[in-house]
Amino acid sequence: MGWWKEINQTQRNALIGGLGGWMLDAADVMLYVMALTAIMSDLHLDTATAGLLASVMLFSSAFGGIAFGVVADRYGRKFALICAVSIYTVFTALSGTATNATELAIYRTLLGLGMGGTWASGALLVAETWPDKHRGKASGFMQGGWAIGYMLAAALAGIILPVYGWRVLFFIGVIPSILMLLFIIFKVKEPQMWLDSRAKIKPSPLAAFRTLFRTPLLKIVVITSIFTSFVQLGYWGLFTWLPGFMSTPVELGGAGMDIVKTSGWVIMMQVGALFGYSSFGFVADKFGRKKAFALYLLAAALVVVVYGNIRSPLALLIFGPLVGFFGSGFFSGFGVFLAELFPTSVRGTAQGLVYNFGRGVSAFAPVIIGALAQVYGIGSSLMLTAVFFVCGASMLFFLPETAGKKLE
Repeated sequence: MGWWKEINQTQRNALIGGLGGWMLDAADVMLYVMALTAIMSDLHLDTATAGLLASVMLFSSAFGGIAFGVVADRYGRKFALICAVSIYTVFTALSGTATNATELAIYRTLLGLGMGGTWASGALLVAETWPDKHRGKASGFMQGGWAIGYMLAAALAGIILPVYGWRVLFFIGVIPSILMLLFIIFKVKEPQMWLDSRAKIKPSPLAAFRTLFRTPLLKIVVITSIFTSFVQLGYWGLFTWLPGFMSTPVELGGAGMDIVKTSGWVIMMQVGALFGYSSFGFVADKFGRKKAFALYLLAAALVVVVYGNIRSPLALLIFGPLVGFFGSGFFSGFGVFLAELFPTSVRGTAQGLVYNFGRGVSAFAPVIIGALAQVYGIGSSLMLTAVFFVCGASMLFFLPETAGKKLE
């Protein structure tokens, strides 16, 4: 931990702001998942409508990520993060006032804009504030906030939901977000790198997009967009259907167990994810971004193949953290790797576009896996996610190594 002594207070505050914003973003998003059954009962929603409400949030988050990337380039990383956190805080609270599906759909759609914007602006804030040789570690810690937020949502739901209901859960759930928002406003500073760039260049959003779609950046934009698409297809295809795989009868290609419905299984998986997120940064700083991505993606592909063929409840429970570790950990690399591939003047626009293009494409993964499961069984269909991970790893051959690169 000697490297921690090299980090100053400004850099620590930037990490706390980015990690905290992303952690509470995850918590606010997952409160809906935890309270879904109660919401469906209270508002008289069927499963199709409840699923659609989750989908509109994911789609709007892709647009939010792109839009806030532009905002971050134009008005600042801290400013964009404050706006994004404010949006998901307000609309999480308003979700608790919804009286019908239409109102809830509007609030969840607008919440998604803040969800996408939080990662885009927070990743930039951390990457541009931390020193080159420790940037990967910081990105890993920030991404780990998602797993912590997931567990926080599960804990809050377990305490509040049975006693006070889902509306109170949403109201209380935004209190930590409000406190974090105040911390960002008063303790976090705009990266000096962005301030220096802003003093020299003030690109309009259209100018930033024109720059990205011209040589030499066009090639990087295309390759990284394909890369993020394959990787997120694998992730969302896998983690959307893992619960279904666990609870589906063995004769239909599943594991035939109920343990997936317990909080213990969820926590075990997320503990593995937390360690995966955090460790990725150390591996990326030590051995390079491309090698770290290749290691985690290929390991994830192998884990999927093994996991899809396990039927022992104990083995599934023990093996779960490995699925979380490798199947989630590589997300830590997006913030640092993409930041190092693009110049400061268009970095926010580029990261928002490339990452969220992949997120938009990944929305098709649950549909594809679900359709295949009807023919081949869910366990066998999950093997396709391993193919996505391998395809994502193959795209690394066409990208430069950026470890230790000084941001410009």
